[in-house]
Amino acid sequence: PPPAESPTMDAITDELLRAFDPVGALPLQVAAIRLAAAMLLGGIIGWEREVHSRAAGLRTHMMISLAAAVFAILAMELVHFEAVPGQQMRVDPLRLIEAVTSGVAFLAAGSIVVSGVSVRGITTGASMWLCGAIGLACGMGDLSLALLTTALAMTVLWLIHRLISPMAHKLKKPQPPPSAPPGDS
Repeated sequence: PPPAESPTMDAITDELLRAFDPVGALPLQVAAIRLAAAMLLGGIIGWEREVHSRAAGLRTHMMISLAAAVFAILAMELVHFEAVPGQQMRVDPLRLIEAVTSGVAFLAAGSIVVSGVSVRGITTGASMWLCGAIGLACGMGDLSLALLTTALAMTVLWLIHRLISPMAHKLKKPQPPPSAPPGDS
């Protein structure tokens, strides 16, 4: 008998592409646009945090938003997976939202620092959590919602800060200088 022919490189490539191209997959170009939008919009919020020297800045917010977008795309892809014969496949997109929310909340909590009566990092933690939501919106293909959310977030982070901070400083009562302890002249 003649020797068995080895598979050609084209056949191997075709088989690999089929293995990593699930049925009903989102076209790569569409996924790339959604992921890039998530990174850009998360980056806008992260840039504002970076400018104000916060612990979680540009890269952190971009990564959170990108990760959330990937999870959203993956959840949509799961809908197209076929169940094992004889078994029913259950897909619940709300579990994805809960998982992303919990994961980002864990990261955000780490940005909050309590020192005595002073609490810092709450706004940064909230912006990280919001970037997760923006990433989910991008991943699900709702760029309008993601853009609107980013614009509103920047209104809160930048405009409200510019308006409220000066008023807050004016309203603070000046603290009297500390007095010297008795007998310390």
